[in-house]
This record gives sequence, structure tokens and C-alpha cells, in this order.
Amino acid sequence: MLEKNSSNFEKTIVVGIVTQNQSEEKLQEYLDELEFLTFTAGGEVIKRFHQKLEKPNPKTFLGTGKIEEINLFVKNNAVSTVIFDDELSPSQQKNLSKIIDCKILDRTNLILDIFAQRAETSYARTQVELAQCQYLLPRLSGLWTHLERQKGGIGLRGPGETEIETDRRIVRDRIALLKEKIKTIDKQMAVQRSNRGAMVRVALVGYTNVGKSTLMNAIGKSDVFVENKLFATLDTTVRKVVIKNLPFLLSDTVGFIRKLPTQLIESFKSTLDEVREADLLLHVVDISHQDFEDHIQSVNQILMDIKSNNKPTIMVFNKIDAFKNLSIDSDDLITEKTTKHYTLEEWKKTWMNNVGEKNTLFISATHKENFEELREKIYEAVREIHITRFPYNKFLYPDYKDAVED
Repeated sequence: MLEKNSSNFEKTIVVGIVTQNQSEEKLQEYLDELEFLTFTAGGEVIKRFHQKLEKPNPKTFLGTGKIEEINLFVKNNAVSTVIFDDELSPSQQKNLSKIIDCKILDRTNLILDIFAQRAETSYARTQVELAQCQYLLPRLSGLWTHLERQKGGIGLRGPGETEIETDRRIVRDRIALLKEKIKTIDKQMAVQRSNRGAMVRVALVGYTNVGKSTLMNAIGKSDVFVENKLFATLDTTVRKVVIKNLPFLLSDTVGFIRKLPTQLIESFKSTLDEVREADLLLHVVDISHQDFEDHIQSVNQILMDIKSNNKPTIMVFNKIDAFKNLSIDSDDLITEKTTKHYTLEEWKKTWMNNVGEKNTLFISATHKENFEELREKIYEAVREIHITRFPYNKFLYPDYKDAVED
């Protein structure tokens, strides 16, 4: 975990529920991630709350007793924000705000806030604003309760238009405007992509904070922003890279996350076009994270959603320098061995072995461990795509060991 300087952080508590579909162990994993998201957004989590429920309460998400317990803790500890791990419905958010006297956010709202902080370019800001407006639209009721109707007067008597309707109209107009703006930028980006010619395109994909940008810098000798926080990269970066004498385009894309808000997938679809149009995917995985298998599943699901799951893929297991497994003492006859006790060698003999020797790599991007092997695998994969496209170029790009460094 990162070192936390809590002096400028908002006091925050996080809340989740244990259901038939979500065990307590799984909830703790999600709350760990929510805590990291909160830290990234500028909050310090001082306590976690959870409750066992068959299903969320449709009115207040939690039971009455648990809400009172949270409310008391908020008052006694000057907590400024309560963040729920699941997306709250507009009515749940409204009802909770009436009971608990502080900011009520959900996971979606938090991720949107981080995206808003991270957006640097006009394009990223437009995409984030569109997602925020789409999230805000159904939640406008309750935000403006100080006026029931607009002021009357000559020509304005009668039912009139409530302030909430006015606000909804403004937000709908803004959404329409942002969609048009994104369409324009999409056209410009499509032209840029077409101008890149027929070079082979390689895209880095993976969960957020797995080291994609670090890997991009190491392979492409470029200077992409890197930070040990979630969603450090929002804007897609494309670089021309040459391994030996073989040129190709390498793009670094936005990281994925579990329970990714649908609004973000919608507004960032154009950013994901880099993935859609790629000839080869480098799926980067942080093998030092205890939930890396879940991360792989989440990324594969999003790749399926954007119809990019059938592309040639190399699985790059990064951060082997930080990998640690749990150990069992030789005299311990009670503890049952699980995947958390697997060594790196044992992991390699699991399903990873079925992915294929050519399609898996174990590296450290920061320490450049096994980097020559990575360069060779990328070279051979790109070369195969290139000579399929241009068979007459085969003699230009020999096998990696015979190729000459430019």
C-alpha cells in the first residue's frame, strides 16, 4: 500500500453488504479496492461498515439499525463522506442523505470523481463530463428542493415548469452537446488512425495500476506519466516503437476495474477504439496482487463487451519482483493449501500453462527482468502479423536472433 499523509485527506467511511452472491471475504477484497480508490480521490478511510442482507433495501440500501449506527459514528467523528461499494439508486441516495448528515457517494460517483481529477486533455474532460451528466440526470430530484416552482408573472401563470424540469432540460441539452463534440473528435481521431498507414498496432490492456505505462516507457523508451495510483492514465498514448529493425505502433489505454460504471464504458468507447483496431493485445497482469485472477476476468469481460476478445493476445504477468505467496509450516496439519500459497513455479503449471508457452511471460517492468524474452515474443508476434499482411517483406525481418538492431 502507499504511504498516506492524512493531514489533507477527507475523513471517510466505506460501506458494503454481504449477500448470497457476495461472501464476506469477497466484500473485504472490494472494500480494499474501494479504500485505494478513496485514497486516490483524496480521502482517508477511518472505518468500514458492512451488513449481511439477502438483498439491498430498496429504500435505504441498508437496514435501519445499521444506518443509525453509521449516522452516530459520522456525528461523533466529524466524518465528511460516506462511500457505498455498490451503485445507489437515485431514491436510495436521496433517502440516505436525509438521514446521514454528510456527503453520500457510491462507487460509480467516486470513480467519476477520480476520472475528473485525472482528465488532462480536452477529449478526456469531454468524455468524463458526459459520463457525469448521464449519472447526474436521474439524481437531480432532491438536489434542488428550495423552490417548488419558478416565479410566476404575466404570461407565466398556470402549472409552469418546475425548477427540477428546467435543470433536467439543461443537463439533457448539455449531454446532447457533449455527444456532438465527442463525435467531432472521434472523426478527427479516426483520420489520425487512418494516417498511421498499415503498421502493425499493439495495444496494452489490463486492470488499473498493473504497470502498463511503466511497460510502455520501458519498451518504447517514451515518457508516459506513471504513478502508483488508480487511473493514472486516461488519455490513450500511441508511440512508434522499433524492436531490432521492426517498427510497430504501441498504445497505452485506460485501465479497467471491477464494477466499472456503465456511463464510463459508454463515454470511453472511442478511447477503447485503439483496442478494437489493434492487431495484437498485450494483456498486462499484476501477479503480485492477491486478486489477479479476478482482474483478468474483469478485463476479459470488458474486451468481450467491446468485441475484442478474439484478438491474438500475449499475457504479460508483471511485478514478479513484488510477488509473495503465503507459506505453510511443515508441522501445520490444519491449514488447507489454496492458490494464495502457490509459488510462481506452481502458478506456471496451472491454467497459465494452457495459455501456451508463446503467449505467457513473467516480467518486472521496473527492474527489466526477463525483458529480452519480452522483446523477442513481441517481435515474433508482430513479425508474423506483418508478413501475413505483406508477404514480400518477409526477407526484411528475419528471426529475432538473426535480426540486426537499428
